[in-house]
Amino acid sequence: MEVKRNTVEFLVSGDRALFSDPVTRVGGEKTSYYVPTYEALKGILASVYWKPTIIWIIDAVRVMNMIQTLSEGIRTKNYYGGNDLSIYTYLKDVRYQVRAHFIWNENRPELAADRNENKHHNIARRMIERGGRRDIFLGTRECQGTVEPCVFGEGSGTYDLVDELNLGYMLHGFTYADEAVRDAEKGHMSVRFHHVVMKKGVIEFPNPEEIPDKDRRILHKMPVKPFGEAMGNFSGLGEFAAEEVSQ
Repeated sequence: MEVKRNTVEFLVSGDRALFSDPVTRVGGEKTSYYVPTYEALKGILASVYWKPTIIWIIDAVRVMNMIQTLSEGIRTKNYYGGNDLSIYTYLKDVRYQVRAHFIWNENRPELAADRNENKHHNIARRMIERGGRRDIFLGTRECQGTVEPCVFGEGSGTYDLVDELNLGYMLHGFTYADEAVRDAEKGHMSVRFHHVVMKKGVIEFPNPEEIPDKDRRILHKMPVKPFGEAMGNFSGLGEFAAEEVSQ
C-alpha cells in the first residue's frame, strides 16, 4: 500500500462503539457492524481536523482488539409519545490503528488559495497529538473515544495471524454534494457499499471513486453549502493561515 506524503496515522479507542448500518436504524433497534466503516473513520478524522478545502481519504484500518459485542436495553420514545425498550448491540473495548491522507476538494475553486499541503498536514498532526478539535464519537454520540498518534502496523494485534476474514457486504460511506465527482451524483447525496475483507487484521479501503456504479445509490437532492471569508464562515486564507499553523 502506497503511503502518501500527507498521510496521518492515529490510534482511536473507546469502551464501546456502534457502527451501525443506516438501513437497520429505522426500527429503533441498532446493531453494530463488527468493524468500523469508512464513513465512521472519516467522521472521526473530521472531528480531529476538518476544512472544506480538503477531503479525507481513509486508506486502511487495523483491528487491534478482539471483536466483542455487548447488548443493552435502551429506553426510547415512540411516535405515540410513550416509551419503547430497544436493544442496542455495541462493540466493546475497541482499539484501531488508522491511516489516512487528504486530497483537495476540487468542487471548491473559491478556496484554491487555501491549498497549502504543508499547512494542513502540520495542523492535522498537531490536532491528533492534542486528541482532536472536537469530541470523538465512535459511531454514535453515546460512544465516546480518544485519539492519539501511532505508527500504523506497530505493536501486536489480535488478528495478526489470521490470513483472511470475510466480513460481508457493508456500508462504505456517503458522497455529499460538495464532494461529488461523477456528474450523476453532483447536486445529490448518494451512498456506497463494498465487500469487506480483513487480512492479518488490516482492512484496506477502496477510494470512493473506485466503488463501481452497481454499488452506489443516489438518495436525494442536496444543495452545496457555500464557504468563504466574505460569508463569515471561513478563515483559512491570508493572515489567518499563519495564525492557524501556530495553534
